[in-house]
Amino acid sequence: MEAGPRDGYSITIPLLVDNDEKELDKLCVKEAEGNTSFFKTCFNGLNALSGVGILSVPYALSSGGWLSLLLLFIIAAVTFYTGLLIKRCMDVDPQVRSYPDIGELAFGNKGRMVVSIFMNMELYLVATGFLILEGDNLQNLWPGVGVEIAGVPIGGIQMFVVIVALVILPTVWLSNMNILSFISASGVLASVIILGSIVWAGVHDGIGFEQKGTLLNWKGIPTAVSLYAFCYCAHPVFPTLYTSMENKKQFSKVLLLCFLFCTVTYASMAVAGFLMFGSNVQSQITLNLPTKTFSSKVAIYTTLVNPVAKYALMVTPIVNAIENRFRAYYSKKPISFLIRSTLVISTVVVALSIPFFGDLMSLVGAFLSVTASIIIPCLCYLKISGTYRRLGFEPIVIEFIVLLGIAIVIVGTYTSVLEILGHL
Repeated sequence: MEAGPRDGYSITIPLLVDNDEKELDKLCVKEAEGNTSFFKTCFNGLNALSGVGILSVPYALSSGGWLSLLLLFIIAAVTFYTGLLIKRCMDVDPQVRSYPDIGELAFGNKGRMVVSIFMNMELYLVATGFLILEGDNLQNLWPGVGVEIAGVPIGGIQMFVVIVALVILPTVWLSNMNILSFISASGVLASVIILGSIVWAGVHDGIGFEQKGTLLNWKGIPTAVSLYAFCYCAHPVFPTLYTSMENKKQFSKVLLLCFLFCTVTYASMAVAGFLMFGSNVQSQITLNLPTKTFSSKVAIYTTLVNPVAKYALMVTPIVNAIENRFRAYYSKKPISFLIRSTLVISTVVVALSIPFFGDLMSLVGAFLSVTASIIIPCLCYLKISGTYRRLGFEPIVIEFIVLLGIAIVIVGTYTSVLEILGHL
């Protein structure tokens, strides 16, 4: 028998009719079984880690200087380790199926609620960032485009954001996400195409790799760290990947391969972009590219297609959480359309109010990604394993990571908010 969904996520709880512990073990093992192969799990993990963050890593490197690239590798190592901590948490109880389940196992219903809130906030702001990204790149392709409605001029970026939202809206109404899941699963391919197109532009389109840049810029370190952290914000997906695996003992190898591949890709893009445009690189490197060349068009159009498909997948957990919360109070379809439409409209309002992709993603990275991908896994593991009660090398390391994460959250969030307010 199963418990109903809570906050948009479900946890399977077998109810016992006697005290036969062996029967419980069989039920738990059956629930934890998966059928996804090692290579398919690697592919899914790469798609989860490969995202729009690749467009901002040159800007992050430009903000912090060449030495800040070391911070990318440090964050990659730390988030890889916290991914392993998530695996350890799930090994404790086979009933755990999702990230909020881990929060509940560690801290009860309050833990589940906190994890769900941070997950959904992150998904919401990333979806909002997709709209900003689309508006910026479409404006770059067709500059000077605008309309006037009732005597009120609407600039190109604002117009494109609204148009993209109208295109996306029907995909959000869908209850079957199989087609969009297939399209959005091209994250790895898209990242490789974008990186290849930009390197091609540097080699063959007359841009070159001659910019030197600064060695270290202390003022830009918080922004750099925040954007680097945003690149590794896939931890809420890891429990799903783990439970889907046929051989769960190989999950650590999956994480290692995924983090190595994505880190090499991110570092390559950061170095190539910084050498091409130096301190002039924008928050999305595609905005620096000449729009007339074939390689630039490939990079820009690839950038435009992926977020359109991923938007609906990003907001679906939020929609499910809202609908499951109020399912007993409405006839599903009409109110479901209203909820989904209102959610899209709200992201449009936020995108038009804060049209600063780099600053918004920096805020997401500092406040939400660091919390969800670094702090929460550490705290949950300390509580579930009980290691916080004793001294040892690993507990000290984990506690240090938590303190470091809190410092990044405070400094990075403060810096990002100041940047956003400075642009308003």
